[in-house]
Amino acid sequence: MPDLDHDRWMRRAIELAYRSPNSVTAFAVGAVIVTPEGQVIAEGYSRDDDPHVHAEESALIRAAGDPRLATATLYSTLEPCTARHSRHVTCTNLIIAAGIPRVVIAWREPDIFVTCEGVATLTAAGIEVIELPELADLARGANAHLGL
Repeated sequence: MPDLDHDRWMRRAIELAYRSPNSVTAFAVGAVIVTPEGQVIAEGYSRDDDPHVHAEESALIRAAGDPRLATATLYSTLEPCTARHSRHVTCTNLIIAAGIPRVVIAWREPDIFVTCEGVATLTAAGIEVIELPELADLARGANAHLGL
């Protein structure tokens, strides 16, 4: 299996995060789901087609039923949620249910809106989590409207 270019795909997710409509009650996040060969399965960003949709949720909706999810990597600019006000199913639960084996994030969710335990939840489910702190500032930049 080829090594994925984590920097390249996280930068794509960051580009998507900047497309998110600003919200004073939610983060701007981008997500990309990629095969081991570097093919994009799906993309999404916060509030891209629904005022309450999260980036990971949006990408997973678009990728629903794709057998390639079993070997895919999901890139998210922010740690996937374990609690949310707008929906009953969290992004971590959606990722686990989709069978994605690897998640790459740029930064962990601060306790501004909810307390998030995404990395711990995914790891406990057997999902590999990789953090790219060198891209955290770029990912946070999409959230300047929140004073971050």
